[in-house]
Amino acid sequence: MKGLERITVDPLVMSGKPCIRGMRVTVANVLRLLAAGHTSQRILAAYPYLEPADIDACLLYASVRVEDEELASIPV
Repeated sequence: MKGLERITVDPLVMSGKPCIRGMRVTVANVLRLLAAGHTSQRILAAYPYLEPADIDACLLYASVRVEDEELASIPV
């Protein structure tokens, strides 16, 4: 699925939690910030190495997980 290639899972990075592009920024952390009311612009200012597409990928990843789609066929 286009966009999910930005989400990586590596047992050596953040204990295998889904992260953004292999960095030590977890999908869960970005989602928590959004849920707390932070804007994408504020998150990008706090994490200048992130890109707008990274935040979009986090939201896409969450929507796929919520729908219980088969993730084995999606490169994460």
